[in-house]
Amino acid sequence: MTEGTGWRERRIMVQGRPIFVRLGPEVPGSIPLVHVHGFAVSGSYLLPTARALAGRATTVVPDLPGYGRSAAWGHALGLPSLAWALLEVLDALGLDRVFLIGNSMGGPLSLEVAHSAPERVAGIVLASPAGGVHNQPLGRALLQLARDVRRERPRMIPVVLPDYLRFGPVNGLHLFSELVRFPSLERLLRTPVPTLAVLGTRDPLMPPPARVREVARLAPPHVTVVMIDGAAHAMNFSHPGELAHVIGCWLDGAEITDDPGQPGVARVLPIRRERT
Repeated sequence: MTEGTGWRERRIMVQGRPIFVRLGPEVPGSIPLVHVHGFAVSGSYLLPTARALAGRATTVVPDLPGYGRSAAWGHALGLPSLAWALLEVLDALGLDRVFLIGNSMGGPLSLEVAHSAPERVAGIVLASPAGGVHNQPLGRALLQLARDVRRERPRMIPVVLPDYLRFGPVNGLHLFSELVRFPSLERLLRTPVPTLAVLGTRDPLMPPPARVREVARLAPPHVTVVMIDGAAHAMNFSHPGELAHVIGCWLDGAEITDDPGQPGVARVLPIRRERT
């Protein structure tokens, strides 16, 4: 049983293989929130933010094929195959339309699903979306990843270390090299659905604030960009209150402000668009 009142665990079948899914309390009439994890790890580290949002909508936290407690597929699936598998998970759960909340690799996967099946996606949240020019070449991305490890909360280590060991270094390096080549910026600027991008100011895998502001000014009106001061890459684990508050404001169409429940912990830095 997943920790937390009303949470359930299920195994569903995708292409004849079992997929592990965590389900929050059902919220009738809501558009479900599906949390999508990063590379080489399971959905376990997403649970702090998922729990914080569980009262707002039915919440789903799957382990994608080959990750965490889901069955291995004999080889590490690439990003297009993982996006297809995510759609298969939605089908198996009977979810016609959802919000996708992706961290790291979960950002590109959410963008892939939104571009391929926009009628299935009410909107996407990209929390530290990896991939693109800032992470290239691979050697640069590996150094960024090493710097980020030192900036994450130490209590995340026992949560993700078993996942990394199970996934394996060879699979991890192969998938990470594919991830850094993913054109996240280009897909973001052409996203067909409402999109919220949330970046941390201490995340070495993300561009510096000046570049983020430049990108935000290029984005279409249905894209919102916000920065959380003090957050590193795995903000879903380290800053769940602030991230959940930002997502809640965005879902409500309200002004995005600092989380009143986390005063002094992290500041939200919304990107202002220039008036024309």
